[in-house]
Amino acid sequence: MSLAVQKKKDIIVKFATHDGDTGSPEVQVALLSERINYLTEHFKGHEKDHHSRRGLLKMVSQRRRLLDYLKGKNLDRYRLLVTNLGLRK
Repeated sequence: MSLAVQKKKDIIVKFATHDGDTGSPEVQVALLSERINYLTEHFKGHEKDHHSRRGLLKMVSQRRRLLDYLKGKNLDRYRLLVTNLGLRK
């Protein structure tokens, strides 16, 4: 399922690095994280939905690749993003 339009706009505004920014790694990771959280909740009630689980695994992998890219490019931005999203314990 895709995100609601207003929720997606709110995430983009919160994590954008400049006006009109929709493609920076921060925004992409934030949007993927929101979708991953939604699907994680979905699987608590639908354990046998293996087709969607495959999509979830692909999203997690994509987020991991984006985070690795950002970590290599700018460590400060990476740390700030991870802190804001609460991805690491």
